[in-house]
Amino acid sequence: MPVDMHVHTTASDGVDNPEDVVARAKALGLDALAITDHDTLEGVEPAMAAAIIYKIEVIPGIELSTEHGGKEIHVLGYLMDLNCPEFLDKISFFRNCRVDRIGKMVIKLQELGIPVDIEKVMVISGAGSVGRPHLAAALVEAGVAATIAEAFDKYLGAGCPAYVPRFKVDPVEAVQLIRNAGGFPVMAHPGLSNSSSLIPDLAQEGLLGLEAYHPAHSRELSSYYCRLAEEYGLIITGGSDYHGPGHKEGISLGAQTVPYTVVQNMKSRG
Repeated sequence: MPVDMHVHTTASDGVDNPEDVVARAKALGLDALAITDHDTLEGVEPAMAAAIIYKIEVIPGIELSTEHGGKEIHVLGYLMDLNCPEFLDKISFFRNCRVDRIGKMVIKLQELGIPVDIEKVMVISGAGSVGRPHLAAALVEAGVAATIAEAFDKYLGAGCPAYVPRFKVDPVEAVQLIRNAGGFPVMAHPGLSNSSSLIPDLAQEGLLGLEAYHPAHSRELSSYYCRLAEEYGLIITGGSDYHGPGHKEGISLGAQTVPYTVVQNMKSRG
């Protein structure tokens, strides 16, 4: 029973809307998938509604952006209480920070003489959590860049003329926020952030899982993180980090899956 535990939709920076992601997962033969949009839960409910139609399980999730020692570290949360006031208030704050950041980047682009406005970016983002991919899409639409990748390389990437750092919480705060909402916190793709040294401390603070399997991890790296997870009593999980066809990551839905027993273990330990 394959499960993709790391999937994005148009609620953050994915290309497919939640309903289409669910339909695609069913067509691929997945038994379940986790919707893990960046700093928002807005894709979860429409995906769960679609899951009833397609007879597939959707696991509610989120991917929180954190920072420690200058490194960007992502923490996945699963199975939170979707009505937890503290959690919803914090997510609302994250969303406002994203809007503020994009507004500052738009101002920088305008100062460079580039014709882009915040209203257009918000239209592109729709009801989702606005981010740099939406601003990049606006630049492509305006003819300023040929592709989203080019927009990042020339203007929006770290160190580029319009870049503005994103607000991030500490990973310990993210872990505790997820736990307090009854959820199951997992460190996402630790190989991308080279953050192995944080795992022991985060495990003491309530981290419950480690995303050992990820398309960016080699077989050797996945084995290494499996050993670390076993050493610290963490559940081993994994997912594709799917953002949609044509997205810069270029990863297919279901490219990385784990057995459904992972979900069962989360439900029993969370």
